[in-house]
Amino acid sequence: MDVPPWELRRSMLVKLDEETNPKFGCAPENRPIRDYLNYGIINLDKPGGPSSHEVAAWVKRILDVKHAGHGGTLDPKVTGILPVALEKAPKVIEALLVSGKEYVCAMRLHGDVDEQKVRDVLEEFVGDILQRPPLRSSVRRVVRTRRIYYLTDLEFRDRWVLFRVGCQAGTYIRKLVYDVGEVLGPGAHMDELRRVRSGPFTEDESLVTLYSLKAGYDLWKETGDESTLRRVVLPMERALGLVPKIYVRDSAVSSICHGAKLATPGIARLETDIKSRDLVGFFSLKGELIALGKAIITSEEMVSRDHGLAADTIRVIMDLDTYPRMWQSRKTEEKP
Repeated sequence: MDVPPWELRRSMLVKLDEETNPKFGCAPENRPIRDYLNYGIINLDKPGGPSSHEVAAWVKRILDVKHAGHGGTLDPKVTGILPVALEKAPKVIEALLVSGKEYVCAMRLHGDVDEQKVRDVLEEFVGDILQRPPLRSSVRRVVRTRRIYYLTDLEFRDRWVLFRVGCQAGTYIRKLVYDVGEVLGPGAHMDELRRVRSGPFTEDESLVTLYSLKAGYDLWKETGDESTLRRVVLPMERALGLVPKIYVRDSAVSSICHGAKLATPGIARLETDIKSRDLVGFFSLKGELIALGKAIITSEEMVSRDHGLAADTIRVIMDLDTYPRMWQSRKTEEKP
């Protein structure tokens, strides 16, 4: 992929002009408040100091929930966007792994370097690079390829360099800065870092602090007013803003919830540019996330074929009884 995921533009393909039964399920933003929290995600502005694990633990205490998982670990000193998924929503964190990240970094050079040389060297790091995770990382320390989409907005002052970097998830910016310093000669280190994008989540929309989260929850508990809480907590479906979507007929929802693969007759509409083995989201016609899947064929083939499999189901999100069962098991079909 030569451009960051947030710059891709997809259109909608209609396979069937299908309507949804209002008796079952509901639009994500209209879920009852308890269900809303159970399937909620927070675009949290992590402060400097605590670890990502500590911040997720604070969110659990503030909202009185049992489970909270964060999307993409930030070092304690690093600030910025830390998506935190609640209760049943941590299953969607996987979608953020294919959605890319953006950071603003302050790099400190260890010696005097010509500004043009710094620009030229940074440009060399755009594209695929090799990285070995640092010693304190949570993943295996094996060399792996990561993509840098851009290094822009460079500002210089003495030995300070400020820049913006768009990159594939799993890129270590501290290691990137170290490698840049090695190529420049005198060395460099990362002094400050802020994450300004995690997949579809940005600073421009719905970014909340722990304080505003606490205020929204207290207002709801004390007065019953849900409005602020619904503003600071988002439906989990927002995490799939950059993942290609397949909208499923009501009659196929239950079978997917029971682990069945998605067949082409179950598709009502879908987004363009889906390729084989792409991570995809299965959605109801009301916009509810049913499951995460992996495409078997392209979006064009899904539209043109009247039978056969379209995608594997890899992680079910929706509760089993949300939509009625409209399929028979093989054992039932074989009964005389």
